[in-house]
Amino acid sequence: MNPTYSFGAQLVAPNRTCFRLWAPSKEEVSVEIDGMPAIPMERLADGWFEAHADCGAGTRYRYRVSDDLAVPDPASRWQDGDIHDASIVCDPQSYQWNNSDWTGRMWEESVIYELHVGALGGFEGVMQQLPALADLGITAIELMPIADFPGARNWGYDGVLPYAPDTAYGTPDQLKALVDAAHSHGMMVFLDVVYNHFGPDGNYLGAYAGTFFRDDLKTPWGQAIDFRQRPVRDFFIENAIYWLDEFRIDGLRFDAVHAISEKDWIVEMAQRIRAAMPEGRRVHLVLENDDNTAGFLERSPELLYDAQWNDDMHHVLHVLLTGEQEGYYVSYVNQPAEKLMRGLTEGFVYQGEPSVYAGGEPRGEPSAHLSPTSFVNFLQNHDQIGNRAFGERLTTLANPLALRSAMGLLLLSPNIPLLFMGDEYGATQPFLYFTSHLTPELAYAVRNGRREEFARFSAFSDPAIRETIPDPNAEQTFLDSIPRPDSEGATTWRDWIKALLTIRQERIVPFLAGATSLGAEMIGPKAVKARWQLDNDQILMITVNLGDAPVPIDYEKLADGKGGAILFQTDGVEDAAPENTLPAYALIAVMEPSA
Repeated sequence: MNPTYSFGAQLVAPNRTCFRLWAPSKEEVSVEIDGMPAIPMERLADGWFEAHADCGAGTRYRYRVSDDLAVPDPASRWQDGDIHDASIVCDPQSYQWNNSDWTGRMWEESVIYELHVGALGGFEGVMQQLPALADLGITAIELMPIADFPGARNWGYDGVLPYAPDTAYGTPDQLKALVDAAHSHGMMVFLDVVYNHFGPDGNYLGAYAGTFFRDDLKTPWGQAIDFRQRPVRDFFIENAIYWLDEFRIDGLRFDAVHAISEKDWIVEMAQRIRAAMPEGRRVHLVLENDDNTAGFLERSPELLYDAQWNDDMHHVLHVLLTGEQEGYYVSYVNQPAEKLMRGLTEGFVYQGEPSVYAGGEPRGEPSAHLSPTSFVNFLQNHDQIGNRAFGERLTTLANPLALRSAMGLLLLSPNIPLLFMGDEYGATQPFLYFTSHLTPELAYAVRNGRREEFARFSAFSDPAIRETIPDPNAEQTFLDSIPRPDSEGATTWRDWIKALLTIRQERIVPFLAGATSLGAEMIGPKAVKARWQLDNDQILMITVNLGDAPVPIDYEKLADGKGGAILFQTDGVEDAAPENTLPAYALIAVMEPSA
């Protein structure tokens, strides 16, 4: 597959490049190529400019859009330095693939490991982690956004050049080598992409393509992107196809699509991506969508998106594990066990009900009819750790026994599980919000803005306490966020995770394609029993107690008297069986034969 892209510089012969720029606000544009005179670009219809030049891969160039402004290519494939520097012409065929016959894995097999490329040492550093992750039972790594951002340190959500892997992480060919190596280990690679906004520094589009944005809508990040414009729609859809085709990425996670006003574009994007993939290629598309739009996850009449990150399940589990009640957790404080039941059996907790955090507005759509694999569940991810003022992990917030039982629930239930880097060995280091903005003014604004946003929380009502929140732009904030195993307990945690994932891959995953919920019941204030019909005529039953007191349970009827086989149980469960109780902070998973 060799698609032709509308945007950017593309080789048309070994020493010949076509440069294209959409600049509807300009009458004249030229391309400035290092070592050559400026070349005026031909103005085409609908705001397009194009020029051809005798130059090849490695050529540095900029677009001159006014007498006082030359800009990088908004579709730059690689930068010569940082976001304000020259763009580089790349040869998409330069990398020689070792796994050219790789077609991907089934979605049901996904066990996702979210990671920050910079924190693990760049593309080559991540590659070094692959053997251990594969041995653990991870089947997919998910890279936080890698699109070029200002400076050397950033979460990735301040990217401004969506086609260019950030130079701090490595070269485009090093990214391809990472993907190739993952495929050698039988692992998929997913990429987090951001199509709802650009970062605050280095976005020059407004200077020559003013209609890329609209002023009648605002987002938390500023001007809204105008997805009513055909070139704007194509810019991002082609970007998605670019990552999947040229880099052989196996799937994409689309950040915060609830902030995109044109919902029809979200549908169109999935349709065009799937149409562009060759027959037999397995590509997986996952949403982050606070609107809980079940319609995007339907499997009929056509598959659009495989799944959505299920924040509802995270929030209710976090409340049960920590007792926290502020921020968005306020919507999960009442009847948390009932909410956990609904999340396990129906996916979304909010399916049109009023949300306290949303000011009483209804949120979500009915989702009980969807497959359990339509939901990606997690106990932690970059947001849920790093958006805390001090970036604390659950290992420092929750009872360790309760956390292990919650991890058992996550990894054995039929939903798709996601771990965040460090989860596999019980990391205790924080994951903080970090940046490396290039201007003191922006660094100051981000530092103080972040501290002020926590003023509404009772623990940070005192300005002096807010001043202790780490400075995102300080290098130490990034260094403190690098996970590393503690000598004590790391091996135990890893063995625990591996045991659970082995059970999942051997006893559950092969039968997930047609899995359906059989309902759940509350057996204690923080305890539930849930059952699912699997595709092998057996029933998976998980009972979990996240409370600090035992709850009654009839072990003779645990598998409804059908002679179920125990898949997994936490310490103390077997000893409590004669008393017909499930201990505090405990879990048991049973495979029942079908009726």
